[in-house]
Amino acid sequence: MPMTEQLPLIGRPPAEPDPAVQAERRRLGRRAQLLAGASVTYNLVEAVIAISAGTIAGSVALVGFGLDSIVEVASGLIILWQFRHKLPQTRERRALRLIALSFFALAAYVGFESVRALFERSTPDSSSIGIGLAIASLIVMPLLSRAQRRTGRALGSNAVVADGTQTMLCTYLSAVLLAGLVLNATLGWFWADPLAGLIIAAVALREGVQAWRGQGCCPPLAGADGGPASGSDGCDDGCCG
Repeated sequence: MPMTEQLPLIGRPPAEPDPAVQAERRRLGRRAQLLAGASVTYNLVEAVIAISAGTIAGSVALVGFGLDSIVEVASGLIILWQFRHKLPQTRERRALRLIALSFFALAAYVGFESVRALFERSTPDSSSIGIGLAIASLIVMPLLSRAQRRTGRALGSNAVVADGTQTMLCTYLSAVLLAGLVLNATLGWFWADPLAGLIIAAVALREGVQAWRGQGCCPPLAGADGGPASGSDGCDDGCCG
């Protein structure tokens, strides 16, 4: 019985990257950079005002709020650095670690200064500038944070989502700051200011741990090029908020 010659198996050629998916990722990358630039600009102005007003009033919470703004400036610059690369995802882990370190630095400084202010019973002056700044941030920050996190989810980028979370943190801190400044100005509760600072430090520490662990967003469903599938953000467990 003659042997049947077996033809060599021919593997399937690799799927060609979907041009539409690639174009969408480039568009989202540009949006992430624009949002990061807007965040850097706003927070730079916010930091100068908050630190100056806080130093004049002797308010550890207001100075801490200004330092948080500097951390957000750093976070935005990290995102800009990441997406300047041809393959931004290769810088994802390093970007997250840098953002986490900035959170830890903020938590350490503000926590120390808040405890010191409580023990020394330091009484800060009232600051109408600080109150106005906190109100402005309560309006601006939620809008910017939502846009950043939506973009990060679509890209499947934990770093962009972490940057958006940091912006939302500014909203919470604005509310805490506003409460501390108003209570100190109206009722003379000196401890309200450093207590607000301790809350700022605790939240910053928590966000730093999450960023270090790479938490904040689940990866999107893969498209033809390994990117997100069209019409899906891949966030089916609600982790992205």
